[in-house]
Parts: sequence; structure tokens; C-alpha cells
Amino acid sequence: MSVAIPVGDLAVIEGEPVIGGLHGDQHHHFCGWCMSWMFTRAEGMGDFVNLRPAMLDRHDWFIPFAEFWTLEKLPWSTTGAVHSFETLPPPEDFPALIEQYAARGVCRPG
Repeated sequence: MSVAIPVGDLAVIEGEPVIGGLHGDQHHHFCGWCMSWMFTRAEGMGDFVNLRPAMLDRHDWFIPFAEFWTLEKLPWSTTGAVHSFETLPPPEDFPALIEQYAARGVCRPG
């Protein structure tokens, strides 16, 4: 589970993330102390990172909008996401999804 947030809104307040996992056009950043996966920065994402909501001090405001690759999820795993896809939807579907997401308003911790 991840939430796409603007790079400028991400602040690591303690420690220095290390890159692990995938190498190439995606960089998974981990806590250098406990090795928890914190966020991902990928080529082509523009000025966004995918942050793991569990890394937030407060994550009760986070409500999933879309889930992908559900074909691989554990049978008991549920997110309550508005949209659910067994794999990735076709690229031409993303503009409508982004528009729907934007119409809901930006959710930020209060």
C-alpha cells in the first residue's frame, strides 16, 4: 500500500534512508536502522514519491482510492479501496482515475 505524495511534502525527520530492493528506474528507500521499506521514487513519476502510509505517525486520515495487482493479494486482505484491479488497468484508464481522485479533494493529515 502506498500513497503518491509530492516530493516537497516528504520529510524524513530522523536518520538517513538507504536504497535497497529494486535497482534501476525504481529506488526503494528503507530505514537504515530497521530496514523497513519507507518510500519509492521511480523514474517517470515526476515530482512524486510513493510513501508507505504505515510509516506516518498518524495514518488514520488515509483512505485507499485504488488498489492494483489484487490477483496476488492474500485472500483475507481488504483495503476498502474505491477501485480494485487484478493487475494494472490500461494506461488510457489512468487519466479518468486521476480525475476522479482529484475530484475527491486532497486528503492531508489535519
